[in-house]
Amino acid sequence: MNSDSSTSDTGHKASAVFDFIVYEVKETLALITINRPEKHNALSQALIDMMQDTVNGIAARSDIRVVVLTGAGTSFCAGGDLGWMQDQMAADAQTRREGARELAMMLNALNELPKPLIARVQGNAFGGGIGMMSVADVALGVPEAKFGLTEVKLGLIPATISPYVLARMGEDKARRVFMSARLFGAEEARELNLLARVVEADSLDAAVDAEVLPYLAAAPKAVAASKAL
Repeated sequence: MNSDSSTSDTGHKASAVFDFIVYEVKETLALITINRPEKHNALSQALIDMMQDTVNGIAARSDIRVVVLTGAGTSFCAGGDLGWMQDQMAADAQTRREGARELAMMLNALNELPKPLIARVQGNAFGGGIGMMSVADVALGVPEAKFGLTEVKLGLIPATISPYVLARMGEDKARRVFMSARLFGAEEARELNLLARVVEADSLDAAVDAEVLPYLAAAPKAVAASKAL
């Protein structure tokens, strides 16, 4: 893992730039930016590992109160990197299981993060990107964004993300999009419970700030216990 960092557990502002993630801490807010814009922030094995390490580190820090997850460039996350998925499909059964387990562990780390997690969905999200939206406590997205569970187009199923997607959408709503691979827009994503709100791009940061603010007046241990409950 290559990094250029100025992190501190006690400082008011710190940042770390890894190969595929930018991690910043400002006061009590942590911002994680998926940073593969040239690949539409598609998930590779290295990115998955970096994300889990970053999230585990945040979970252990008492000074961080809220976490925001976003993507660099025009996409939030395009799902699995095609090269990585092809390697997984060509691998033996044990290797495939290990790859799926690592993605599952990353999503579980995000899901059980003892801090509020807000997804700032500034662009399109497919496959694993939908999974990350589903483990966020609140997801805000722009009107132009497109969404889809596109795995079946590749002869795959959205297996690893399915517990989180079903928990977020509910089975009845998930049936509308879970196995057709059709794309849908931001308003339908809101109807499906993936997005809490649809916000114009120039108002997205202000909307995220408004979601963050109430947590700063709450007791952090009570927030963490409530999320665990």
